[in-house]
Amino acid sequence: MRVALAFAFFASWVQLVLGAPTAAGLEKRDVFVPPVLYPHAGTVWNSGQRHNVTWDLSNAPVNITNSIGTILLRKGDLSTPVVLANGFDILLGRVEVTVPWLLTGSDYSLVLFGDSGNFSPEFTINGLDLF
Repeated sequence: MRVALAFAFFASWVQLVLGAPTAAGLEKRDVFVPPVLYPHAGTVWNSGQRHNVTWDLSNAPVNITNSIGTILLRKGDLSTPVVLANGFDILLGRVEVTVPWLLTGSDYSLVLFGDSGNFSPEFTINGLDLF
């Protein structure tokens, strides 16, 4: 019984060691967090207009973990379900969006997702006024 138990333990240990990933089999990847250049503080968009959202590519790493981009809209400290763009290559440095019909506010910002999420400064969207 002791021999069988020792053999089972040894076999489990060998399987664990041989099944572990090695650094040689992995490609090094970097997280890319490009700063949003436009819109910037003081920018005013009007609902229905088209604008280019731009970001800085000067520090882009060679290997990016996720190069497929998405841009979401935020209002104040809250994320909204509004997707302004998705499925674009984060290495393009810009993507054109159409400003949706929203309530007027000066606390909108964008979140640029690719490798990581990066926020734009807050800016103004002129849209619908309730009063």
